[in-house]
Amino acid sequence: MHGHTGAGVVAAHEEVLLEASAPAAYTNTEGTAGHQAPAAIDSATQAAAERLRTGRLAYRFCKRAFDVIFSLIVLVGLCWLYAIVAVAIKLDDPRGPVVFKQVRVGKDGREFQMYKFRSMVTDAEAHLAQLLERNEKTGPVFKLHDDPRVTRVGRVIRKVSLDELPQFVNVLKGDLSVVGPRPALPREVAAYDDHQRQRLLVKQGLTCYWQTRRDRDSITFDRWIDLDLLYIRKCSAWTDLKLIFQTVGCVLTAQGH
Repeated sequence: MHGHTGAGVVAAHEEVLLEASAPAAYTNTEGTAGHQAPAAIDSATQAAAERLRTGRLAYRFCKRAFDVIFSLIVLVGLCWLYAIVAVAIKLDDPRGPVVFKQVRVGKDGREFQMYKFRSMVTDAEAHLAQLLERNEKTGPVFKLHDDPRVTRVGRVIRKVSLDELPQFVNVLKGDLSVVGPRPALPREVAAYDDHQRQRLLVKQGLTCYWQTRRDRDSITFDRWIDLDLLYIRKCSAWTDLKLIFQTVGCVLTAQGH
């Protein structure tokens, strides 16, 4: 992940996995067969999620144990870094809180409070409507590369993903896993179709396939969903470890958002 070639190999491998694991036919909400229908439910993803829900006890136990142990190591081992980031945020913009809490949607549509180091001005949500026409993403998500609401310190901590560090508290609480589809906002989930809602079949996480790609800023929302569903179909201890190491590579090479 430390160069364009490595990132390209990872992306190419994911494309092969997507093609190989994509189901040939779907069942839509009316129960009739279809082919790659945009608002369809695919049986392969449903079956994989059901196996994870009712079986695979060893994997689920190990995944949760890893989440707890890894989160404790990060929270304790990097407490000095948490303090530095907190001071930097306060010095840059003393009016707002250090930690920003936001409602997100987790597994099976359950809402929870997600923690982040604040990287935007305190009234960021009030300015969102003025920026919607500049949205660089299709679908219900909002992404803007040069978002004027981001503070000076916010740009730095986003670049190296330090704004996500408080989410290890969410992992410790069981709201998130280290690896899993990123949790969406309620307004985004409200706009999902049946196909897109399948990403909520597993516990959401800090990182997944699309976070490890160098071209993630240009990935379409539909491709983003495809990669999340690929994870559901392919999740395993090996997949999780691979994605964690790839994410570390992205952080060390400052490939944050």
